[in-house]
Amino acid sequence: MDQKVTDHDILAGLNRDYIDSVQNSDVRRFDEILAPDFYCSNPDRSLVDRAGFLKQTANPVAIKNLKAEDVLIRVIGDVAIIHARTSYLMPDGSTGGGRYTDVWARINGQWLAVSAHVTR
Repeated sequence: MDQKVTDHDILAGLNRDYIDSVQNSDVRRFDEILAPDFYCSNPDRSLVDRAGFLKQTANPVAIKNLKAEDVLIRVIGDVAIIHARTSYLMPDGSTGGGRYTDVWARINGQWLAVSAHVTR
């Protein structure tokens, strides 16, 4: 039985990688999945380019158990939009959460993140 991997499957895996990379400060993985012209709107209202995002990612995060929930993946041609909710534990043990919207584009046959918007 031959099962075809769909764009939705690929994007779901990339979304997991993205969340795991935030939790684990995995700059190497982000370097693989971010488009050259990637930008991120941070919760503090700053806008960072790819280099700025990789620099901030290198700093270990204080939160634990970061999870994506209620993930909605919409594929529109060679663009995909992922909306989700996050939950995590704060350093004091209290719970925290937010939302994010990531935009992905199929560039030369590969899905790459081109934009992220994060709220808390």
